[in-house]
Amino acid sequence: MQSSIKLGLMFTTALAMAPVVAAQDITEVEYRQDTILVQASPIRDSLAAAMEAKQNADNVVDVLAADTIGRFPDQNLADSLARVPGLAVERDQGQARYVNFRGAPFRYTKIAFDGIDVLGAEDGRTPRFDAFPSVITSRIEVNKAITADMPAESTVGFVNIETFKPFDREGFSATGELGYGKQQLGDVDIEKFNGRMSYSNDQFGALLFGSHNLRGRITDNREYGYTDSDGNGVDDSIASLDFRSYRGEREDNAYGGRIEFRLTPQSSIFVSSLYSEFIDLEERNQFVFEVMDPTSPTAPTPSSVPMDAETFAPFVSTSRVLEYGTYDNSTLSNTLGYDGQFDDWYVEARLNHTETENNTFLPIPRSVYGFIGANIDVTDIYNPIVDPTQPFAPGTETDVNTLSYAATVGILVAGKTDTEATKLKLDVERDFEFGGLPTRVKFGGLYDTREASGGSAQQVGGFPGDVDIADFVTDKLWSADFNNSIGGRDFDNVGLREAWANAVGGLDVPFAEDSLIGIEEDIWAFYAMATTEFGWGNLVYGLRVEQTDFTSTGTMIDPISGDVLSIEASNDYTNVLPSVHANFDLRDDLKLRLSASSGISRPTYNEARASQSVDTTETPYEISGGNPYLDPEESFGFDAALEWYFAPASLLSVGAYYRQIDNVIYPGSETVDGSLYAPDIIEPGTDTTYFSSFNGDDGELSGFEINAIYSAADFLPAPFDGLGASGNITFIDSSFYAPNLGASYSLPGTSDTVYNASLFYEKFGLSARVNYQYRDAWLSTTENDSLSEFWDEAERVDASVRYTIPNDFYGTTVTLALNGNNLTDERDTRYINSPMTPNQYEGFGRRWVASIRIDY
Repeated sequence: MQSSIKLGLMFTTALAMAPVVAAQDITEVEYRQDTILVQASPIRDSLAAAMEAKQNADNVVDVLAADTIGRFPDQNLADSLARVPGLAVERDQGQARYVNFRGAPFRYTKIAFDGIDVLGAEDGRTPRFDAFPSVITSRIEVNKAITADMPAESTVGFVNIETFKPFDREGFSATGELGYGKQQLGDVDIEKFNGRMSYSNDQFGALLFGSHNLRGRITDNREYGYTDSDGNGVDDSIASLDFRSYRGEREDNAYGGRIEFRLTPQSSIFVSSLYSEFIDLEERNQFVFEVMDPTSPTAPTPSSVPMDAETFAPFVSTSRVLEYGTYDNSTLSNTLGYDGQFDDWYVEARLNHTETENNTFLPIPRSVYGFIGANIDVTDIYNPIVDPTQPFAPGTETDVNTLSYAATVGILVAGKTDTEATKLKLDVERDFEFGGLPTRVKFGGLYDTREASGGSAQQVGGFPGDVDIADFVTDKLWSADFNNSIGGRDFDNVGLREAWANAVGGLDVPFAEDSLIGIEEDIWAFYAMATTEFGWGNLVYGLRVEQTDFTSTGTMIDPISGDVLSIEASNDYTNVLPSVHANFDLRDDLKLRLSASSGISRPTYNEARASQSVDTTETPYEISGGNPYLDPEESFGFDAALEWYFAPASLLSVGAYYRQIDNVIYPGSETVDGSLYAPDIIEPGTDTTYFSSFNGDDGELSGFEINAIYSAADFLPAPFDGLGASGNITFIDSSFYAPNLGASYSLPGTSDTVYNASLFYEKFGLSARVNYQYRDAWLSTTENDSLSEFWDEAERVDASVRYTIPNDFYGTTVTLALNGNNLTDERDTRYINSPMTPNQYEGFGRRWVASIRIDY
């Protein structure tokens, strides 16, 4: 209800401020490649540049220009993209990481830098946006209807991120920003730095940039386990309560540059490089409390506490998990390019090499079978109380931090995926007369060769007896966003990991043979398209063909002999992808767009790996692993949009879309002839349960979007001409059928409703903005192998204030800024099947960053 009220207030404001008046001209603004150079009204001018690019586009597209991005309090590009109609983000511990494009799984979001699509660092397909800072971006094009010259892996859309170019500015220019802030929970530090400088003359241009963001973080987390106590098929009581405190640092760095030579006024050659990395150093302190049957303490059996109860549990099994681990990923992309005019032909050629790395290493000491009693209060499931006592002794006290445990094991979790791709791309275009009508013809081709390798491990062994974990308990209580009823204290997890490693001579762990990934993939693409101009607008039509040759190698371990068996599988397919876009100029300020387009989404490298694990101790036998014979997901659908540009920086638009998606990939199991997957181990005709990824049927995705942007500068006198507002709302529906599960589900990532609202004011050197984002519940796309786990509705309020000092200093401009994130201290909830049974609830507090920026 509270979310609906906020929506009504903010979105109605945005619409109410859009009167029916004639458009007026933009003044005092110079454009170069949609980057604003004169910044008397930076938000308005940036909106005007973005709308001009959107209006002149040949497809359904939304554009974010440089200053629109820079004047939001965004931590990374995922935050920036979440402001586009129909796009929403999925967060990890409060930080935006993935993008759900129009309610689709986040692996459907294909991204490119300067027109070169890049590998997903996570699994060869899925882009991670927490490594890409907003400051490297001059503009973002969010293509919602795909033309033939765009990559086929654009099931629902294609995001092209344009970086700054040296010829955007003449002569020497430089920009630098320093910032410092705090996360409110735990009072931990945030620091940021970014800088960019360029030089250009008539023939030569060079640009360098760098960015560094370091965020201390603390996350307070509660997780829950449920049980069906009376056997009626409904979880009605709580079997376990999990108290966690995460702390550590997250860091992202990016740097690169571009050198460009103009060979002639019509041709140039360049080399560019972009490196980005994300590093997550995580400490975890965790206690899990499992309610046991008090009548059999010598042979404990599970019990539970009724939901909404307040009771004393005399016998509670306690386990402790500690960790100091690392997650990191990186992308390095280098491009050699040529742009040239040959008579009437314009040619673009690109040679690109991209490498990505994704690593996980989690050393975890886990202590089990400590026993307490506890006063348990779950009347507020989001803030449960566990008050520890001695077993069977209400009114006593005990310290869970120094509790004795029957055993401690050492768990080593590791994973690694490396990908490498070399791409050769050529595009050629020229103008013709076709049937007496001006027509621009474009065609080209691409060769993309990729390799991937990696694996995972989970090793469980004894923990060294000469390392006493009690020596690493500190006196500092958890920084808690909820109650800390258990009295949890921070452990020195860094020192504990070091002592463990010294005691055993290192913590290296080999990857499991049956987890190894070996991928070789070659993609050939060819396309032809044309744009024909008519008196009423234009028609864009084309065809793209992509041939994929996929080979995966892996291993399988014979569970009887222990022999390591090699596996090789291949899967080749061809996709023919037509598209057509009609753009009608109903008036100078009114545009109607109708589109039909198609795309694909190839399986991730983990889903399609050949490696298998065989378990012959179960009946029937079980196999788990990848499925190299998966078909790519294929989409075909329609878009319609009506866009009214009623002023240079004001817009009202509505849009609708529909996608039919075949071969939706989902996790599950099915019964197979085991000899097909393990011919050297399982006899032909043996029924075997196969746990893997499979293709579903009848996928559909549809939605309706409303978008309003209003700048009062074109309508109201001073000082009200500095006001502005924007709002967008998208209604989404999706479904697919999972044959192995015999049921239909929404696509992972689909929220029924997504909206944004923003108010801004800029005048007298002041630029202030407040933004609200909301999405309702969606089927989780992470940590979910049962299609029953959902993230509950999520909302955020962010704000930014900037003030530019009116007097420049020897050609420099100084801007002071204050950004605030999560101002209403929202928390994130994940649940199983119903919001009545949450299985994770976490808080992370507000964030504030103050900065100074200098432009020359």
